[in-house]
Amino acid sequence: MPTKTLHTDKAPSAIGPYSQGIIANGFLFTAGQIAIDPATNQVIADDVAKQTERVMANLAAVLDAAGAKWSDVVKTTVYLHDMSDFPVVNEVYGRVLGEARPARSTVQVSALPRGVLVEIDAVVALP
Repeated sequence: MPTKTLHTDKAPSAIGPYSQGIIANGFLFTAGQIAIDPATNQVIADDVAKQTERVMANLAAVLDAAGAKWSDVVKTTVYLHDMSDFPVVNEVYGRVLGEARPARSTVQVSALPRGVLVEIDAVVALP
């Protein structure tokens, strides 16, 4: 089955040779989203709560472009620069997802693109 590249101006443009999302076999696979404001293409404040809010907004824009919502997300991966930020990220993540409860992995990494504190990607079963 062919794949389809997804792009929306409401999420940051790719900063490398990748797509915001790929639709394949009824699923959307998102690129990892970081705390870049799509209007300015700049990383937002060095605060993990604010960065997580921006990441979730960017992911929501990609979901919306595919006609999906949080309840369609089946798996996310959260990448943290510092695992001690987990409680703050978890609070924002849970609040934004509402009743949705996708499977999730969370890992600490030594560094993330553009020096951000959090990155999240998602796998979505399209409606």
